[in-house]
Amino acid sequence: MTTVTAFSVALISLAQSVTAVPRDSSPVKRILILGDSLSQGFGLRSTQAYPALLIEKLRAAGLNFEITNASQSGGTTDGGLRRLPAHLKRKIEIFILELGINDAFRGVPIAQIRNNLQAIIDMIKARNPNGRIIIAGMQLPNYAEDDYVFGFAEIYTDLAAKNNASLIPYLLEGVGGDPLLNQSDRVHPNGAGQKILAENVWRILEPIARETAVEPATHVQ
Repeated sequence: MTTVTAFSVALISLAQSVTAVPRDSSPVKRILILGDSLSQGFGLRSTQAYPALLIEKLRAAGLNFEITNASQSGGTTDGGLRRLPAHLKRKIEIFILELGINDAFRGVPIAQIRNNLQAIIDMIKARNPNGRIIIAGMQLPNYAEDDYVFGFAEIYTDLAAKNNASLIPYLLEGVGGDPLLNQSDRVHPNGAGQKILAENVWRILEPIARETAVEPATHVQ
């Protein structure tokens, strides 16, 4: 997520893979996160962002996964569509989609945001028909309630239902609007806030990762 000021910052792509546990006889499975600055860890070390914290949780749970964090500060749904193909050459067992809030800040029509997110999901499904999808829900904080605000929040629940995906109801639950958990811009979580984001994601990810861990590995053709 980014503010108007952050839009002027050069976009930095963090597409890094980290393995949750040392390699053993079982194949390492892959989680791809496609997001914006919330997932990229804007203003923080990469090790403080929730994707890196999820690696620690996977390791502690004995789950043999790697995470590719393909998130980008300032990321939009259009940008996600352009960036995703480069990450589809390898099989993806679990896909976490966290995009859309920057589109909303720019006033992109609800239908366009929805269509772009669906197109991203369709691309994932086409290459990984058995992959699991997690959608990170977002809301427009501290905005007047109107049709756009309501329509934006409904995008995520609708897409999750349509695509049989799991939903994180609100990624910033417990963090959004709290000055103690955000950086000075009051928008991007600080290190403590990212720990809560990791918990919000882990509640949904853990059972899916445990189920996926015991499924036989296949290769993308």
